[in-house]
Amino acid sequence: MLRGASAEARQELASRLEGISGDTATLGEELFAVASVLRGEAAVRRIATDASIEGDAKAGLIGNVFGNALGSDAVDLVKDAVRRRWTSPRDLADVIEYLGVLATVRSAGDDGGRVSDELFEVRQTVDGHEPLRSALSDPARTVADKRGLLQQLFEGKVQPATLVLVGQAVSGSHGSVDRGLEEFQHVAAEAKDERIATVHTARELADDERERLTQALSRQYATSVHLQVVVDPDVVGGLRVEIGDDVIDGTVSSKLEDAQRKLAG
Repeated sequence: MLRGASAEARQELASRLEGISGDTATLGEELFAVASVLRGEAAVRRIATDASIEGDAKAGLIGNVFGNALGSDAVDLVKDAVRRRWTSPRDLADVIEYLGVLATVRSAGDDGGRVSDELFEVRQTVDGHEPLRSALSDPARTVADKRGLLQQLFEGKVQPATLVLVGQAVSGSHGSVDRGLEEFQHVAAEAKDERIATVHTARELADDERERLTQALSRQYATSVHLQVVVDPDVVGGLRVEIGDDVIDGTVSSKLEDAQRKLAG
């Protein structure tokens, strides 16, 4: 969770990204490359976030490090980022990656709304396939190897933008592939001014049930809400809804557990 100056910087940089109308697919890949360098090169990261160094000097560093490897939009955005104050040195790379996700989602154009759903489906596939999960968490496998494996599995089944984000999720910066995919899901929804509600239910919801729940949550949170439904046989009656840090649990199992706790107490 970003705080203070870092949170403010992310918001302002995201607003600046909205004004860029060039090749956002390339921009996203370039920003992911910058985030990787910042995470891997401690000296560059320290200098780029050192508040005692003049902003223009730090911007010059970016030009020296990346040379002609970046397009003008990426260079300008990263130079703007290093001129800002950061609560923690790590936050700079995290925000650069966040901007890369936003740019990648934008590259999908009118189909950008599908990216979050496709990331959710990839998560479900990985979660339900133990050999794949093990391969993606194997420290002996390189990031390139893991990306190649995912490309073989999902190329042609998801949009190019989604496939890029799936590959970025195995970069190792999120602790696990699942966590990276989940984070990118939420950023993709945010790019479309939506919030994700993950609904756990024992059965598939009918279309009218989805619509009523969507409308109710949208009213409650005063924003557009997009449902992602997980069919979970462990859910006994009712629904458990997770939206941000909120959990709305109306399942029979949770009520039984609550009753058991009260009896035990």
